[in-house]
Amino acid sequence: MTMTTVRGTPIYHEIHGAGEPVLLLHGGFCSIEMMRPQLEALSGDYTVYAPERPGHGRSPDRAGPMGYAESVADTIAYLDEVGLADAHIVGFSDGAIIGLLVALQHPRRIRSLVSISGNLDPAGFVASSGEAEKNEGADVAADPDRARQWYDELSPDGPEHADVVMEKLTRLWTTEPAIAPADLARVESPTLIMAGDHDVIRLDHSALMAESIPGAQLCIVPGAGHGLLDERPGFVTFAVREFLAGLRA
Repeated sequence: MTMTTVRGTPIYHEIHGAGEPVLLLHGGFCSIEMMRPQLEALSGDYTVYAPERPGHGRSPDRAGPMGYAESVADTIAYLDEVGLADAHIVGFSDGAIIGLLVALQHPRRIRSLVSISGNLDPAGFVASSGEAEKNEGADVAADPDRARQWYDELSPDGPEHADVVMEKLTRLWTTEPAIAPADLARVESPTLIMAGDHDVIRLDHSALMAESIPGAQLCIVPGAGHGLLDERPGFVTFAVREFLAGLRA
């Protein structure tokens, strides 16, 4: 098992492939197993870096609440730790939010951004199901039970710590992020916004994100919800590969 240390906390990570660097950022209460299809597909043409944040996957939790500011700091520290000046970032849900904040706050550290099912604020959730559904585990994919099984199998903190992590995440999801659409005009990196056509993120919210970022592309994945990585893995991987390949043209 490959471990490294980020801001004093040990975390698990994997590095595969060769080529331009791509950093995968998983969702809340997820692990890199959620993005394994994208990791395997992209590693044929890129060097793929896949860290697991504290309290997720094989990385132990750290004391205190979880926050996006802390995760951004961890992400920048991880890039430093593995010797990367910058990278393409592909993020899902919480990972998409972290990637967007990196683009806003550390523009020199990001080459491009693929934001999958991210949001600017808690109001971006579908009113009838968003907040409640995410609190019940929507961030972990179409099958929350499987994500809980992954946590139980992978976490060094043990199955009994899962409720502690979910309490932290629930507080995070209901209070953060707080990104103003007008701020997105400052995003300089090429950006692809993705979401499922029945995601817990409102379609008009995803459209607003794409419209607010200069030159951004918008891809709505048909027949998919917030679990689009599980429900349409081939479609998502194809779209990501095409976007990244287009940057080389």
